[in-house]
Amino acid sequence: MAASTAFHHRSTLKQTNKPFKRRYASKNSLRDKSKGKTQRTPVKGKVQRKHTKADRRNTAKLEQQKKREQLMMTARLFMGRYRVSKLVVVVPLCIDVSTVDIVRGMFECMDQPFEASQRIHTLEAARFKQTLRVIEVERNLTAILDAARIADYIVFGLSAKVEVDAFGELCLTSIQNQGIPSVFTVVQHLDTVPVKRHSGIRKSLSSFIQYFFPDQDKLFTADSQQESLNIVRAITSQVPRQVQWRDTHPYIVADQVEFAPDLSDQNVGRLAITGYLRGMPLSANRLIHIPNYGDFQIEKILSAPAAAEDAKGNDMDTEDIIKVLAEPNPAEQDSLAASNEPDVMMNEQTWPEDEELAGWEAQMKKMEAKEAEAANKTRMLKKVPKGTSAYQANWIVNSESEGESDMDSDMVSDDDEEAREEGEEYEYIELDERGNPIENPDTHAEGGGRVSQDAVELDEADALSNYSEQLPDVDEDKRQLDEYLQRQRDTRDDLEFPDEVDTPLDEPARVRFARYRGLQSFRTSPWDPYENLPLDYARIFQFENFKKTQHRVLSNARDAAVKPGARIQVFLRNVPRDVMDTYHPNALFVCYGLLQYEHQMSVLHFTIQRHADYTKPVRSKDPMVLQYGFRRYLVRPLYSQNTRGGPGTNNVHKFERFLHPGRVSVGTVYAPIQFGTVPVSLFLPTTDSTKGPTLVATGSTLEINPLRILAKRIILTGAPYKIHKRSAVIRYMFFNPEDIAWFKPVQLTTKMGRIGHIRESLGTHGYMKCIFDDQLKQMDTVCMYLYKRVFPKWDTELWRDHGSWVASSTAASNYGDHGDEMVMDMQ
Repeated sequence: MAASTAFHHRSTLKQTNKPFKRRYASKNSLRDKSKGKTQRTPVKGKVQRKHTKADRRNTAKLEQQKKREQLMMTARLFMGRYRVSKLVVVVPLCIDVSTVDIVRGMFECMDQPFEASQRIHTLEAARFKQTLRVIEVERNLTAILDAARIADYIVFGLSAKVEVDAFGELCLTSIQNQGIPSVFTVVQHLDTVPVKRHSGIRKSLSSFIQYFFPDQDKLFTADSQQESLNIVRAITSQVPRQVQWRDTHPYIVADQVEFAPDLSDQNVGRLAITGYLRGMPLSANRLIHIPNYGDFQIEKILSAPAAAEDAKGNDMDTEDIIKVLAEPNPAEQDSLAASNEPDVMMNEQTWPEDEELAGWEAQMKKMEAKEAEAANKTRMLKKVPKGTSAYQANWIVNSESEGESDMDSDMVSDDDEEAREEGEEYEYIELDERGNPIENPDTHAEGGGRVSQDAVELDEADALSNYSEQLPDVDEDKRQLDEYLQRQRDTRDDLEFPDEVDTPLDEPARVRFARYRGLQSFRTSPWDPYENLPLDYARIFQFENFKKTQHRVLSNARDAAVKPGARIQVFLRNVPRDVMDTYHPNALFVCYGLLQYEHQMSVLHFTIQRHADYTKPVRSKDPMVLQYGFRRYLVRPLYSQNTRGGPGTNNVHKFERFLHPGRVSVGTVYAPIQFGTVPVSLFLPTTDSTKGPTLVATGSTLEINPLRILAKRIILTGAPYKIHKRSAVIRYMFFNPEDIAWFKPVQLTTKMGRIGHIRESLGTHGYMKCIFDDQLKQMDTVCMYLYKRVFPKWDTELWRDHGSWVASSTAASNYGDHGDEMVMDMQ
C-alpha cells in the first residue's frame, strides 16, 4: 500500500476575513471622507511575489560575477606593459631577524642582482610577469605603521631561536587595528635548530601568528633558495586583499622626489613627486597630505610614463609622451584655511577699568619688592659633619632652628658635647630661603655653598655634587609622589563613587556650581545644542546633512580625471624645504590625497577601548597622539559614554573623567574632517627613545557632529537626619538656606530608588525638609544630580615624528649578522 502524503490546499482557496471595522469613525477619517479621499491598498504590496530557488541562484550568480570582475580589474593593474609594482613590506618581529637575508633570498632565486646597502628594492619577476617593490623597515613603530598602511603584502620575519618581544607584539596589534593586507610569515634560523625540534617550533610559531591573523595556516622558511622561490610565487599568484578605508583615498608611493626653491623665499618651493597612483582617482582641485608636514595645494599633474626599456617591449607609442593630465580650477580648488575666523566683536567684552589696572600694578610692585628682598637675604649656614651631602643634610635636625625639648638638653652634658666635637670634624652648608641645603662646591672662595672648617678635597666634592644632581629635590620628589598617589586615588574613587563631589564649606554652592543644571530625565529632557557655545565653535565647520554630503563627496571623487594605475608626477606649491632636507632615497616617502572638506576642522567623535596591556590611569584631557587613517595629531581628548543606538534621544551623553578598561567609550576632539570609517589608535606622546612607544587604546571613527552634547555630571549627597513617613529632614548636602532655595527646583533621588523634592529650609545650617514618593530608610543616601556641558580644547596640532618610537637603542640596529648594513637614519 502506498504511503499516504499530506494534502495542502492552494493559498488562493484559503478564507480571507474582512478587516476589523470600528463602530465609530475618528475625526481624522471623517475629515478625509468629507474631502473626498478614499482608502486604497498600495500597489506595492500586490507587485511583490515570493522569491523562488531560481531567483536566489540568479542573484548569487550576479554577485559572483561582480566580484570576479572586480578581482580581474585589480589583477589587470599589476600586469601588462605599464603594470604597477606590488608593494611588499618586510617587518622583523624578533631582534635577530635579518630582513637583508630574506630579501637577498628573493633576489637570488630570480637571478637578480641585490644591493645590501639599499632599503627599497625593485624585483623584476620576469618568470611570473610581475614587478615587486620590496621595502625593508627597521624596528621603528612609525616606519612600520607607515609602510604597513600602504603595503599590498606584509612579510613578517620570525626567529626559530628568539621569541617575539613586546615591541613585536605591539607592532602586530597596531597593524591589526589599522587594517590587514595580505600577510605571509617567514621563519629564519630554522637550520641551526636540531631537526627533531622543527615540528614543535613550527606548531608554536603557527599558533602564535594565528592568534593575530587566523587565516595564516602556512609558514615559509628563508634558509634555502627553493623556499625563497615559494615566497615569490605565493606573492605573485595572489590578488592583494583590499583595505576598505585605504581604497577610498588616493595615495602615491614616491619613486622620485625633486625640490625647486622659490626665487623670493628659499625656505619654500615647488615639490615634484613621481610615482604610481593607487586607491581612488585624483583631482587637481583637492589637497595633498604629507605626514609630519601637513596639507598642500596641487599646482599641476603630469603623466610620467616608464621608459621604454623598463616597460614590456621597446617600441614607443603615444602613451610615452609626457602630457598635462589635470590642472586646478581656481574657483573650485580647496583652500588651505582649516578654520573660520570668528568675529570677536560680536561677543560681549568686559574691559578692565583704570582703577583695576592701577591696583594690579601696585600688587605687582609689591611682589617684585618681596622677590628682591628674598634675593638679597643674608645667607644661612647649617653645621653638619664633614663630608655630608646636601641630600643627607636634610635629615640632620638643627637644634637652634628646630628646637629641642628640655629633657633632651638636660640629658646631654657639656663634657659629652665637647668630646663629640673634638672627635668629629664639622663644616657648614648654605641654606636657601626655605631652609633647604644648597650643594654648590664651586663657590668656596666667595663664601657660598659649602663652607668647611678644613679644606675638602676637590675630587670628593665633585663626586658628591654629581651624586646629588642625579637625585630629585625633596620638594620635587614629594610632589611627584603626591601626584602619582592622587591619580591612583581618583581612579579608584571614580569607580567606587562615580561623579560624587563634596559641597565646599568656604564657598556657596550656588556660586561653585552656577554653570550646572538639573535634568528631570537625562535621556529625554530637552537641551538646546546651540546654547552657550564657546568661541571655538565659531571656527569649525558643520554639515547640514553629513551622510548626504559624504555620499556626494565620494561619488565626485570617483569621477576625477586621473585614474589609479597611472604613473604621474604631482607638483605641489609652497612646500617647506624641511621636506626635502629629511628625504632619503632609501626611506619610504608617501603622500595622500584628501577628499573635499577633509582639510577643515570640526568636532570629531571616535569610539575607543583601552588596550589590555596598558594598566595606568587614562584621564580625560591627557595628551595623546591620535592616529586616524593616515594622519597623526597631538590632542587632548574628552571621553564620554557610548550610547549610540540606545538611550540618548536628546543627543546628551555622559562625560567620563577616566577611560576605564573593559568598556567602549567615545573620544571627542577638534580635528580635521574624515569621511568614512577609519581605524583610530591612541599612543603616549613620549620623546624618550629608551622607553619605546606605548599603545593606549584602539577604535574607529564614529561621526562628525558638533551638536553632540557631552554633559559632565556631579552628584551632591546628603544623609537623612529624621524620617517621618514620606517626609524626611536631610543634612550635609548644603550648609546655608540660600543654597537650598537656589537648588529647590532640582529633583532628588536616592540610591535605593526613591524620588522626591525639597519642600523648605530648616534653620540656618543647611537642614532641609524633603518629600519623597515612599518612606526612606535610615541607611539610604539622598542624591542631587547636576549637569553642565563640556567642550574640548582647541589644542590640536600636527604630530611630528622625531625617531622616538623605536624598540630600543640596541634592538633597532641589531639585525643578526647584518646589523651594520641595516643601520641608517630614516629621517
